[in-house]
Amino acid sequence: SLFDKPYVENTWCPGCGNFPIITALKNACSSLGLKPEELIIVSGIGQAAKLPHFFRSHFFNGLHGRALPAALGIKLVNPEMKVVAVGGDGDMLAEGGNHFIHTIRKNPDITLLLHNNMVYGLTKGQASPTSQLGYKTPFQIDGVIENPLNPLSLAISQDCSFVACTLAQDIKFTEEIIRKAVLHKGFSLILILQPCVSFNKVNTYQWFKENSFHLPENWDSGNREEALKITLKQDKFPLGVIYKNENKNTLEELVSVYQKDKTPLSMRKFNPEKLWSFLKP
Repeated sequence: SLFDKPYVENTWCPGCGNFPIITALKNACSSLGLKPEELIIVSGIGQAAKLPHFFRSHFFNGLHGRALPAALGIKLVNPEMKVVAVGGDGDMLAEGGNHFIHTIRKNPDITLLLHNNMVYGLTKGQASPTSQLGYKTPFQIDGVIENPLNPLSLAISQDCSFVACTLAQDIKFTEEIIRKAVLHKGFSLILILQPCVSFNKVNTYQWFKENSFHLPENWDSGNREEALKITLKQDKFPLGVIYKNENKNTLEELVSVYQKDKTPLSMRKFNPEKLWSFLKP
C-alpha cells in the first residue's frame, strides 16, 4: 500500500483489533486516490492512538484526550487537507469527552475513528467509559457499577452529521464505511468495535460478532428519530451508517476568515509585526 510505513516496529499485541483497522484505513485511502501528503492523522494517547506511528502520512500525536481540538485547528488552518482523528474509548470519551461533544457541535470536516474495546488497553486493563455493568478488572474488582456511555446515541442526540458503526474484523465493510465518512462533508463518527486480546477476555471478536447486526438495506439514515431509537436499544450494536445529515454547514464554511478569501490560512502571508503589536503590553 502507498500508506505502508516501512522499517517501523509495530508494538501492538498479536491479534489486536487495531491491525484490521489500520488495514481498512490504508485500503480506504488508497481506493480514494489520496496521497500521503494530502492526509493527516491526529491522535492522543493509547494503543489506538499509536496508529499514526505505523501509517505513512502526516501525523500529529498529542495529549491524552486532546486529538480533536488539534485536528480542528489543523482543519481550520488548511481546509484542503483530509483530517482523520483516531483514539480509543478511554482517550476520546473520558479524558476527551468534552472535546467529543463540542466538536460535534462545531461540525468540522473531520473523520473520527473511535476504537471501542471497552477497556483501557495501554494502561493494563482498567474499565473505560464504555465498559459494561458488572465487568470485572484488576482495578474494578467488584465489577463496574456505572452505566456505560453510549457514544452512538450521544452523537445522534447532538445531530452529528455522520454516525456509523463497524466491526474491526470485517475489513471490507469497515473500509467501505471509512470511504463514505471521508467523502462526507462534516464531522463523521465511526465507532469501530474491536477486542483487546490482552486485557479484555469478555468482549472478544466472537462476542462483538454475536452482539451486533447489520442495518437493513432500506434503512433510512436520514431519520434521526429512528436512528436514536435503534442505538438506545442497548441489546446489540447496529452496523452501518446509522444517521447522516447532509444539510449542515461545516465550521470551515462559517468562520469569518474564509467568507471572502478561500485561500487556506497556511498559504497566506504572515506579518509577525502585526502579531507582536497585538501581544506586547
